[in-house]
Amino acid sequence: MPGGRLTQQERQQIALGLADGLAYAEIARRLDRPTSTVTREVMRNGGPTDYRADLAHRATERRAHRRRQAAPASEVPAQAHGRDAEAVREYEELFTTVLMASGMPKMMSRVMACLTLTDTGSLTAAELVRHLQVSPASVSKAIAFLESQAFVRRERDERRRERYVVDDDIWYQSMLASARSTAHVVEIARQGVGVLGPDTPAAARLENVARFLDFVSESLARAAEQAREILHAKPETTPGGGDEPRSDRA
Repeated sequence: MPGGRLTQQERQQIALGLADGLAYAEIARRLDRPTSTVTREVMRNGGPTDYRADLAHRATERRAHRRRQAAPASEVPAQAHGRDAEAVREYEELFTTVLMASGMPKMMSRVMACLTLTDTGSLTAAELVRHLQVSPASVSKAIAFLESQAFVRRERDERRRERYVVDDDIWYQSMLASARSTAHVVEIARQGVGVLGPDTPAAARLENVARFLDFVSESLARAAEQAREILHAKPETTPGGGDEPRSDRA
């Protein structure tokens, strides 16, 4: 399987594959590349509908040039725990691509990936700006979006600096926020039933939407609660000397 960066010819083949409606896995098979490579390439360069081979190739060259300017090989900081710096960078790009594929905007995905892959689980705005090589305004906008979706929270450190934090509870809170948002759609759909008349085809359609999403919303919230109970359980010593799981919230 070939390694290294995609060539311009390979990018043209990707563009042709997208135009033919091929799945990422099939395009990757024809190129003898990992599916993740094709997925990341497409999602970071406009997505399946706006991908252009020539633009993607130039954008990749610009990114490589910026990285060389920002961190020459002789000045690349050592990674904690003996990690391979290039492998970490590539994985961060892959994680960002997956978040984008799930529907999260690009800058928000980059910030979320950056925060998630730090050992501390928190960074300041200045640290995000420096790592991502973007403007403070871009970071501020991304954080505002992630906060609205309950993906990050803010706290002050000992130097009174504002830090943006992700932790194990963030995904639980985000799932609950998603469930609440879906429940709101259910409420509005059922209002429409009354407006359109309960015996009309449009009202029947809205009622079906409401019933489906109501079930999904309740199931999502219940699953999040159950997962949190199980995953946050701590061993508790029993009188017989054994350990049994105990929930933090029991």
